[in-house]
Amino acid sequence: MSYFSSGDRIHLVDKKGRHYALTLKAGETYQFSGQTMAHDALIGKPDATMVTLSGGKKMLALRPTFGEYVLKMPRGAQVLYPKDLALIPMWADVYPGARVFEAGTGSGALTMALLRAVGPRGLVVTYEMREDFSRVARTNIDRYMGAVPNLVTMRKNAYEGIDLLDDGCSFDRVVLDLPEPWQVVPHAANVLRSGGIYLSFVPTVPQVMQTVEALERTTVFAMVETFETLLRTWSIQGRSVRPDHRMVAHSGFLTVARKVESGFVSHAAIREHEHEGDRDAGSAHQEEECDQ
Repeated sequence: MSYFSSGDRIHLVDKKGRHYALTLKAGETYQFSGQTMAHDALIGKPDATMVTLSGGKKMLALRPTFGEYVLKMPRGAQVLYPKDLALIPMWADVYPGARVFEAGTGSGALTMALLRAVGPRGLVVTYEMREDFSRVARTNIDRYMGAVPNLVTMRKNAYEGIDLLDDGCSFDRVVLDLPEPWQVVPHAANVLRSGGIYLSFVPTVPQVMQTVEALERTTVFAMVETFETLLRTWSIQGRSVRPDHRMVAHSGFLTVARKVESGFVSHAAIREHEHEGDRDAGSAHQEEECDQ
């Protein structure tokens, strides 16, 4: 069984499902809307304990899930939504033992998702230019994951290049959450191993257009895909079943590509045949021949 101790980051959850983050400290007092609760009343208690504040308000004390923690942790940069954090390790195929390059670190949410995916045998190298973002991210990561020996943080600008570590080994994956990932695409092509996967997240159409164009220009990225995810929850109360009035709709575009041998794909030729397809139903066969 899991018990709370001083220094733990927990969430207090009211009956409406609202979360309030709290870091337990022996001897201190939590205050909420004029009501109080001693931290010592929770220290030593098991996860999911119900606590009563001084004014009679009842709340649940829980260790937050990763998704819950991300939404309530201190922020430097804007964090990714859990719906995107869940998909990124899957679509980037981040596996236990993988060597992953990330930029930028931001508030550390994506960094933690990658660390959880690579496991203790893997490695995550992350670039962040801003010291304030890097400091907040390190605090968030340490608070949730503790000491992480397989994380390498660097105050570097990925737009200017990506350096391999001293062992000279290429990266298995490159994952970017930057305003202009197209500037990093040529560098990603240099440091990714053959068969490695590139993934980037951007919120707007112009950004994703420039990203895909940059991937195509390198001639070493194939199977380029772009998509978004929409999350809609439902209200189920007896016979009343309906979608919730609010949903987490567009947050950003994920673009994924695979590094392959140069010359395998001619994007210009593919686009030309796609235009011909509007005029000639037989172009599908021609496109297959072009790809071979």
